[in-house]
Amino acid sequence: MKKQLSTGLGVLALAIALAACGGSPGASSTSTSAASPTASSPAASSSSAPSPTAMSPAPSSGASAAAYDLETATSSAGQIVVAANGMSVYVFTKDVKDSGKSACTGGCAASWPAVTTTSSKPAAEDVTGTLGTIPTADGKMQITLNGMPLYFFGQDKAPGDIKGQGVGGVWSLIGPSGSMVTPSSSMGY
Repeated sequence: MKKQLSTGLGVLALAIALAACGGSPGASSTSTSAASPTASSPAASSSSAPSPTAMSPAPSSGASAAAYDLETATSSAGQIVVAANGMSVYVFTKDVKDSGKSACTGGCAASWPAVTTTSSKPAAEDVTGTLGTIPTADGKMQITLNGMPLYFFGQDKAPGDIKGQGVGGVWSLIGPSGSMVTPSSSMGY
């Protein structure tokens, strides 16, 4: 995983350098707060294959021709869904599918920020589950996958981190089809 990350970061640096020299027609710069994992910017991209934007640590503005809210990545837990900034996303088993609301509020929401979008129709690459949105308490749009709200884990600090997998027996990474990824004993949990 570290080799993939370092290879991806090297390719990312090259792509940024090349983009700075000439730019790309059609690339837009619609970035949101790059430091916050809750800022899900369609202008950034990540994937499991080494590419110019693979597992970038923060959304880049204009470096990606494709604009996705969610994509897939390979992790030690298998194929998982990640946000545009490369951060792993999770589901909360206490949420009720298709309820239109999150069961994670207060302190829970502080530790598990919602994956949000500015688009009324979230976009994804290689994610086959059904995407949607629900309103958050602060008026944003939280992305859902197969009717389940998606979250970041506050202790995941870099793309590729999956520290939230299995926490409290109620948090799970999510696969491209929208199914929960089952924690395995080989992951050290």
